[in-house]
Amino acid sequence: MYSRTSKFAVLVAAGSLLAAVPSFASTENQQGQGQAIVTVLPAKNAPAPTLTQQDLSAKVNNKATSVTALQPLSGMQSRVEMVVLIDGAARSSLGTQMGEIQHFVQTLPANTAVTIAYMQNGRAVLTGPLSTDRAEVLRGLHITGGGVPGVSASPYFCLSDLAKNWPSRDHEARREVVMITDGVDYYDMRYDADDPYVQSAINDSVRAQLMVYSIYWRNVGRVDRSFYQNNAGQNLLTEVTQATGGQNYWEGMGNPVSFQPYFEDIQQRLNHQYEVSFMAPSNGKPQLASFRLKLNDKGAKVDAPQEVLVVGSGMAGGEQ
Repeated sequence: MYSRTSKFAVLVAAGSLLAAVPSFASTENQQGQGQAIVTVLPAKNAPAPTLTQQDLSAKVNNKATSVTALQPLSGMQSRVEMVVLIDGAARSSLGTQMGEIQHFVQTLPANTAVTIAYMQNGRAVLTGPLSTDRAEVLRGLHITGGGVPGVSASPYFCLSDLAKNWPSRDHEARREVVMITDGVDYYDMRYDADDPYVQSAINDSVRAQLMVYSIYWRNVGRVDRSFYQNNAGQNLLTEVTQATGGQNYWEGMGNPVSFQPYFEDIQQRLNHQYEVSFMAPSNGKPQLASFRLKLNDKGAKVDAPQEVLVVGSGMAGGEQ
């Protein structure tokens, strides 16, 4: 039999549980914050538009959210870090593009620190530190292994490795990657939109705040592949680049005659980037979310990452 004291204790305990519910709900529905690097390309032969945050509308996880700041990224005060990541199993014919890769590195803006890395056995092997000394960087550029099986494993392993071990702690610099690969996942050569290695690479890249560009270069000779397998590689590269706000460059199923148009486009994009800050629902922990950004009536095109990192309102920067 319960005493009056026992009944009172039960009522107090029940009341405490009810009082705790709003506190839990508020934790689940608190506001977080996020940032994204976006590229705004002016219409052909048109000057770059003058943008304000009111010109943008955003959605996070398909829900409208507030753009709280818009910062143009230009000039020496806006630092860039870039890794040119080359498939270690690319055919030696990639040597025909060495001059254009050299020219690209030499003509990067002065505010860009760069290095060369090679995909080898699932890792991104750096040839040196990030540097603004172009001659030093280019000493690491060499012709690859000529299609030796197993040299690069999955290119997405290598991208994940680079994201987890980015060669800098400068969280204020833009982080950009140029991948030269055919994009085929040699652990599953069919197209799978939910390829776990690709999804891990996207997840790691977004958390490290990388913007990834890819240039398709077919690794003919490693494996006798079909049209469908090469097409799968291109589609997987498109997934990665769209998720991170970059661009996938390709020309049919064959290798391009020249990388120069692609490099010129990347340079143009570097000169037309903005940092967008926005609010988003948060559970208080760093989490990935889908992101959509629309530019209102400016006669320009905006390329934004499809996935972003949202952190709690009291946290600074991204998760490493």
